[in-house]
This record gives sequence, C-alpha cells and structure tokens, in this order.
Amino acid sequence: METTALPRALVLLLGAASAVIVVAGLRALAWLVGPMLLALLVVITISPVRRWLRRRGLPDWTATAGLVVLVYLVLLAFALVVAASAARLGELLPGYADQGRQLLVQTAATADRALGHTGALKELADKIDPSWLVAQAGALLASIGGLATNLVFLLALLAFLSVEVAVVDARLDRFDRPELTVALREFAHRSRRYFVVTTIFGLGIAVADTIALLWLGVPLALLWGVLSFVTNYIPNIGFLLGLAPPALLALLESGPRTAIAVCVLYVVLNFLGQSVIQPKFAGGAVGLSATAAFLSLVFWGWVFGPLGMLLAVPATLLATAVLVRTDPRARWVEALLRTHPGRVKTTTVQPGNLAGGSDRKPEEAT
Repeated sequence: METTALPRALVLLLGAASAVIVVAGLRALAWLVGPMLLALLVVITISPVRRWLRRRGLPDWTATAGLVVLVYLVLLAFALVVAASAARLGELLPGYADQGRQLLVQTAATADRALGHTGALKELADKIDPSWLVAQAGALLASIGGLATNLVFLLALLAFLSVEVAVVDARLDRFDRPELTVALREFAHRSRRYFVVTTIFGLGIAVADTIALLWLGVPLALLWGVLSFVTNYIPNIGFLLGLAPPALLALLESGPRTAIAVCVLYVVLNFLGQSVIQPKFAGGAVGLSATAAFLSLVFWGWVFGPLGMLLAVPATLLATAVLVRTDPRARWVEALLRTHPGRVKTTTVQPGNLAGGSDRKPEEAT
C-alpha cells in the first residue's frame, strides 16, 4: 500500500507545535525537571571518583555511600553559609536606605550641572524611593526559605541516582540504537569536563574575590565569594551578576573609590578568568559558540528560572545529544552551535563512559 508523504510545511508546523508543547511542559514542571537535571549532572561528574575508589579495594556500597555523604555535606555547608549571610544582609540593608537616597540625589545633581539641566534629574531622583529596593531584597531573602524543600528533594535524587549509575552502562549496551548510546556517553564526557573545569576555576576565583573583598573592607565578603562561585556557571553575564551586589554595597559603605577598586579587581580576576582563560580549557569539551551559549542562557533561564541559567550549557549539550546527534539529518544544527563549524567531534562507544569508567576524549574527525 502506497503512503503519501505529508507536505513539508505541515511537517514543520507539526514539529513547531510539538516543540511548543514540550517546552510548555518543561516550564510547568521546572520545579521537578530542574533539580533532576542538576542531580544527574552532579552524579555524572563524581562518578569517576566512585570507580577510582572501587579500584582501590573499597566495596561498591562504601564508595557510593561515601560520595553521597560528601556531596550532602558540601550542599548543606553551602546552604548554611548562604542562609546565614542572607540573614545578615537583611539586617544591613535597611540601614543603607537613607544613604542610598542621599547618594542618588547627589549623583543626579552632579549630572544636572554637567549636562546643563535645570534640576530635572534631581527632581526625578527625589521621587525614587530606595526603601522599595530594600523591600524587594527582603522579599528575595524571605524566599530563600523555600529552597529548603528543593534541597531535600535534590539530596534524595542524588542518593537514588548514585545507586542507579552503576548499572546505566549495562542498560545502554542492550539498546539497539548505537547512535543514542554514543550521544549519551559523549554528553556525559563533555558535561563532566565542563563541570570539573568550571568548578576548579570557580573555586579559585571565589577564594581570590573573598580575600580581595576582605582586604577592601566590604561587608559580607564570604557571601559575595559564594555568589562569585555560583555565577561562574552562568555563561556570558555571570561576571556582571557576581559583580553588581558587592560593588553596590562597597559604594554605600565606603564610597566611590572602594566601589571602583572592587570593579577593577573583579575585571582582573573574574572577567579574565571566566571569559579568557577558562574557555581555553572547557571550550574543547563544550564546543558552543558565544552566541549559542548566550541564547542557551536566555532560553533555559526562561524555562527553568535561575537554576536554568546555571544549567544552560549542560542542558544544551543534553538537548543536542538527544535531538541532533542521534539524527544524521539534523547534524546541520550542530554546525550552527559549534565554535569550529568545520570540525565534528565523535566519541567511540565504550562501556563505562557514562559512569566514568573509560572516560576517553572525543576523537576529532573532519
């Protein structure tokens, strides 16, 4: 019986409608899918350590339990530091309201004199209420308590995924779609390298930022160091997001000179580290152009919220692996995303790659 192919325009419309439905579903379930993806990436990143411990003679359950407990302790320590620092910030912010208003009025008056205006900017500054910003910051701090539920959910996911990862490769080997197995194992390799490199650079930059802020006398230096570490995972604009709060607080606390010093130090440490040096180490594994990384940031941030901004690069790698790498007809999409359009990276399928057992680097082919 002959089959009639659908018109190409209809196929495109059906594909676009399906994509909209999937994206809407992901956005509606962001509270579930986002933490699941984060837990999956954490397990993929630490799985080589688990295998290394097993090679040193530790039982499987001991190696798995030890890593899970270690991740738990790191997450709990991170949550405690953020909660304590945020509470302290909530106490400090109201005291800066009047100082912020005065600084705003003075800046507007100076701009009026420089531009030859008749006080229009100063009148506008008088209408701005800095206490509104304080109230918004307080609301943001109050929402931190809601993260506790997500943290508990994430911890439970980490425990289950850490146990399951041991048999994932055996299940993949039984698939009758080798191209999907190749794509998933390559995603594991690329995302693992990205997270390791980003974490190492983020820790180094965060420590340097904290020391610099302590030296300059900026309040809550530890909180801004943690913020610098977290925003290191955000492509393109992470540097600016990590700079704005400490620079503003330095301006209110110590004046323009300290704020300028904070900006200069962040440009030297963060911008050069995140935008110049780090991509040379992680870029080979990620392979995303700057434009693709920025669009990924906007899209996944809209779908998953702030967590989507942190997971923008790995989420794009996963989507590329599942939707593009498995379909030879869709390989042209990858050419639009890659840093080097003329080079295609493929990975030899080997058991254990997803769990970190045989983490071979992708082989480059023209």
